[in-house]
Amino acid sequence: MEGDPTLRLRVFNLNCWAIRYLSKRRQERVRLIGDTLRREGFDLVLLQEVWSEQDYSDLKAKLGGCYPFSHYFRSGVIGSGLCVFSRFPILDTLLYQYSLNGYPYMLQHGDWFCGKSVGLVLAWGFTISLPPGSCQLHAEYCREKDAYLPHRLVQAWELAQFIRHTSKAADVVLLGGDLNMHPEDVGIRLLRGWTGLRDAFAEATRFEGCEDGCTLIPNNCFTVKTELLPFPLGIRIDYILYKAISSFTVKCEELKTTMGTAPGTDIPFSDHEAVMATLHIQRQGRAAGANLGTAEPMLPDVVTEARTEVGVGLRAAQRQRYSTGRMAVLALLLLLLQAVAALGALAGLAAGQPFPKLSFSLLAFLAIGVLLLATGLHLFHTMEVKMLQGTEEQMRMALRALQERP
Repeated sequence: MEGDPTLRLRVFNLNCWAIRYLSKRRQERVRLIGDTLRREGFDLVLLQEVWSEQDYSDLKAKLGGCYPFSHYFRSGVIGSGLCVFSRFPILDTLLYQYSLNGYPYMLQHGDWFCGKSVGLVLAWGFTISLPPGSCQLHAEYCREKDAYLPHRLVQAWELAQFIRHTSKAADVVLLGGDLNMHPEDVGIRLLRGWTGLRDAFAEATRFEGCEDGCTLIPNNCFTVKTELLPFPLGIRIDYILYKAISSFTVKCEELKTTMGTAPGTDIPFSDHEAVMATLHIQRQGRAAGANLGTAEPMLPDVVTEARTEVGVGLRAAQRQRYSTGRMAVLALLLLLLQAVAALGALAGLAAGQPFPKLSFSLLAFLAIGVLLLATGLHLFHTMEVKMLQGTEEQMRMALRALQERP
């Protein structure tokens, strides 16, 4: 921002829900997104769930004239789905993949396979932090009994730490993505309190869009209506968060969301509504300073609440580790018993006794399969326990530091 004390930044954030072979009318919606971005001319575009690199290539080809700089973040088995398009030069990028991201055996959810991450982009002299192209956290599949809450809190904590440690030399920090958390959830309170990020919806001078800024709404034809029954207006889980550091200030002049179908079409961009913010960035004459983690007086309570939930997840992971370890031991004992029985059968065979080869083979294959599966799960849950223990210890240290402050 050298030579120019002000900047008016227009940001577009969207979870595109572009899963090949699974998302409805994917190619048509990707073309519609590209046409809209080309027409509107945003400064920065943050996209999540662009799972097909071909879709990214198509968007890049379509938007090259308007957004000459772009980057696609790769991680996991099927990719992070995160990408960014920018009018400003992208000087450097960094990807951090969360240490916990669900369970590999929960195939119907699939979060583990995508390697959800936070991507950082250094653009034109100020840092833009992007969680879920941005950033995406583990989805919430059941609010009443949320088995993934400890994992999502670990992700929120790692995201907050990532922002805290990478933004020290920045002028402005901008975070956009699908955080899969309601505004009042402990994870979003932890993220905002620990980093000092401000919510564009809460800070906007002007707002236009869905009531309460909701980004999953019943009027969207692609949303699962039964999941929104407890929330008749919808829910807000997509965010644009920001803060200024050093001698800069940032204000949200305007925030908009789409409201179902895109203009002039019969379909929306995605099952999520897009969030569009206009930010006014200005250089001040003196350094403002930014002491992270001091702006929120209730932060110790938030950290305590998050640590408690992580502890619940830790105990559940320890039980899973014990169960899978016991299963592996039982499978190994079964194989040993089979070996003993086989030796006895071979001795009996010399005396003219029949040897049940088929049943022994089937039982052996079953025992080997159970042993391999249980061992793999035991190793996974052992790593889960270590990650949860590490996060709980970090939160304990952070809480002690907060409580010792005057």
